[in-house]
Amino acid sequence: PRACAGFSQDHFQAPCCDKLYTCRLCHDNNEDHQLDRFKVKEVQCINCEKIQRAQQTCEECSTLFGEYYCSVCHLFDKDKKQYHCENCGICRIGPKEDYFHCLKCNLCLAVNLQGKHKCIENVSRQDCPICLEDIHTSRIVARVLPCGHLLHKTCYEDMLKEGYRCPLCMHSALDMSRHWRQLDDEVAQTPMPSEYQNMTVDILCNDCNGRSTVQFHILGMKCNICESYNTTQAGRYKISLDQQ
Repeated sequence: PRACAGFSQDHFQAPCCDKLYTCRLCHDNNEDHQLDRFKVKEVQCINCEKIQRAQQTCEECSTLFGEYYCSVCHLFDKDKKQYHCENCGICRIGPKEDYFHCLKCNLCLAVNLQGKHKCIENVSRQDCPICLEDIHTSRIVARVLPCGHLLHKTCYEDMLKEGYRCPLCMHSALDMSRHWRQLDDEVAQTPMPSEYQNMTVDILCNDCNGRSTVQFHILGMKCNICESYNTTQAGRYKISLDQQ
């Protein structure tokens, strides 16, 4: 997740409007434009009110402006094990050793995902498909789906209340194998009427992208390739000739 300027003992001078603010969010909420924090050059100490170059400690009264200070982002904050990621171009909440930067996804991800996630080039520069807000600079941690697409963690949790598929590609967003086996039992215990028992249909699997022809069932059609029920009809219903 991105670090947030929630604590400081100074006001920075916004280079865009020359006004003093304690954090970027306060500026953006009160003005009709956004702050370019990388261009901040001066800060004012809250205690002695001296205006000076942006730095971690007041040169006049030695007040500590922030337990953490980034000279690139001009971020003053409490110590949250932050670190500045050169590739992201912004500060992230750490600790740093718990994250790695995926060059293809262009985002810092948890180390347990290294080599274990599907990469999509610059996927972090896309907006969250649920809330349509930015992911790369968001203070909300990103959730990497098996398909490689990203959602805000909170959006992912809301999505699971309504369904299980990625809103972009319809791939299953979590391991559904247990549910598929339960559906196997339900299908076996719910035979179709005799006039439908030899009816087949062409399907496309949203999980493996495979095509197959399977027996029609009202509860769902199972992919012959990966055994997923996350499928869609891709052709007309067919009835064997001896049933016509």
